[in-house]
Amino acid sequence: MKKFLTAAMALTIAASAGAAVAQPHSDHHRAKAEQRYDRDVRKAERKYDRNVRKAEHHYRAAAYHRPPGYAYRHWNRGDRLPPAYRAERYRINNYSAYRLPPPPRGYYYTRVDNDVVLTAAATGLIASVIVGLFQ
Repeated sequence: MKKFLTAAMALTIAASAGAAVAQPHSDHHRAKAEQRYDRDVRKAERKYDRNVRKAEHHYRAAAYHRPPGYAYRHWNRGDRLPPAYRAERYRINNYSAYRLPPPPRGYYYTRVDNDVVLTAAATGLIASVIVGLFQ
């Protein structure tokens, strides 16, 4: 009889331990996971914002007409700007009027739709993008 009671007690303890493990995570664990996710998203956005950032000020400028045969496109750092966009009519020479820092030697600012891209003069490689500078 003693062995039976010991076995029954052991079985009861084992069953209750399994039930405790099977309980769903508390809200505390879910909140921690959400905080970790939000932190990772903010970190990724900061890394993205170094090269592509939103304009702090918006300016009105002359009417803009993109080169024939081209449609709107979102440009990113590392993209190559087509030669049609590198024409003199798309360059921004009065960058100080738009509160832009002087471009580094060998680069110039180019207006592409309502955005401004810092472009390498020799290759057309985009170094950075300012989204929505123009209205």
